[in-house]
Amino acid sequence: MAKAIHTMIRVFDLNRAISFYKQALSLDIADQFDFENFSLVYLRNEENDFELELTHNHNQPEPYTHGTGYGHLAFCVEDVYATHAQLTANKFEPAAVKEFYVDNILMARFFFLTDPDGYKIEFLEKQGRYK
Repeated sequence: MAKAIHTMIRVFDLNRAISFYKQALSLDIADQFDFENFSLVYLRNEENDFELELTHNHNQPEPYTHGTGYGHLAFCVEDVYATHAQLTANKFEPAAVKEFYVDNILMARFFFLTDPDGYKIEFLEKQGRYK
């Protein structure tokens, strides 16, 4: 059986991306590998062993584009409203909290935040299928 271990995104400014993910999601550097033309940085926290891999190509002349295929990363939090308030207090600009209902039952409470490279991050409250 396969086990998910990481997802990779390309970043334009490595230090800015590392700082963003540390502040917004409490992700720390698990490993960093610097090669002649690129760097790989693996981020994770104590919640699990799934990692976010940041790939930084040293000679990238401009920010990356995402095309039409990219969706978002998703993370669970205990309290969406508290997380939203904390991010706002830290000068981030999260979108408004939204809720989805199925048959009048709350399916999801969530909001999105955009990282410095334009990647969308969904914050879902831990409940139902999102744990």
